[in-house]
Amino acid sequence: MANMKRTIVIGDIHGCFEAFQELLQLVDLKPEDEVVSVGDIVDRGPGSQALYAFFRDRPNAKVLMGNHERKHARGVLSYSQEIVKVQMGDAYDEFVEWCKALPYYHETPEAIIVHAFFENGKALAEQKEEVLSGTTSGTKYLTKLYGEDSYWQDHYRGKKAIIYGHHVVGDQPEIKNNTYGIDTGACHAGYLTAIELPSFLIHQVKVKVDHWASEMKKWQLPVLKAKDWSVRKFVRIEEEVMKMRYQKDLAVQQQLDKILDWVAALQALQGEIHDIILQKTHTLLAEHGKEGFKAIANQYPYKAFLFTARANQLSIDGLAKVLNTPEKTLQLAAQLEITTSLTRSPQS
Repeated sequence: MANMKRTIVIGDIHGCFEAFQELLQLVDLKPEDEVVSVGDIVDRGPGSQALYAFFRDRPNAKVLMGNHERKHARGVLSYSQEIVKVQMGDAYDEFVEWCKALPYYHETPEAIIVHAFFENGKALAEQKEEVLSGTTSGTKYLTKLYGEDSYWQDHYRGKKAIIYGHHVVGDQPEIKNNTYGIDTGACHAGYLTAIELPSFLIHQVKVKVDHWASEMKKWQLPVLKAKDWSVRKFVRIEEEVMKMRYQKDLAVQQQLDKILDWVAALQALQGEIHDIILQKTHTLLAEHGKEGFKAIANQYPYKAFLFTARANQLSIDGLAKVLNTPEKTLQLAAQLEITTSLTRSPQS
């Protein structure tokens, strides 16, 4: 008698590749078996790249859109996503495109599988993507629908089981109203959990290390050096640096000092830019008069600043509001042919 094809549904893996491999051995995975991740295969743990490669390359393997994959797909990166961006290097853009194509749900004869939430009474195909993937807006939507102290599982009345992840439910799966929560905190030294379909057998492996705690510390300096600070507003750069000031690592503190010194030098450069624009405006007025100024000034890429200066309205504070990022500051400096050793970001 041929073996029955199984579907192995796995909770939030979050980069715990070794535990994932151990779990697959525990379930005795066969080539014909289907492997379905509820999403959030990446971020926090050390093995995001290996997990991406596994699910990308293995036949009968599927990843649902978790809120972490959705962040990568939409370019909304917090620290855990920035770590993965550094880890993946040149392969990151390909990974982002892969994330964009991930489905929001998967259905088997026995169960509906989603990453996070489900709105009772609404057809699967009509569910909001924000609800299924567990975004902040999806959470707010359900809170407004069900109330502050009530959860979607409390209201589910469907006949088909729902398997989901997203929220850590403890060491054991949470089974309630025909729903199965299987995020058991793998990346926080909890358990990685799988449900085997059609039997609904539960399999678990213990993760021995709090990977997220160690990864947070390990990647601080590489992430700081890899960030493209040039496109961030100066006020945001200073806020990010201040948030990191609690770190005791000397190399991290030195890099934070370097970033602030770079910001101060760029702001000093804005003063030089201001003086040169005023000088250029006076020169053009002297050479071409008020009548000829407009035609000549329009030939310059920074003409708006020239006209503002001619109207005696170019202040350093006003210039700083326009040049609110390093990139804008350096771009205008280049247009004015100001020689500077400042670069787009303090990488080292």
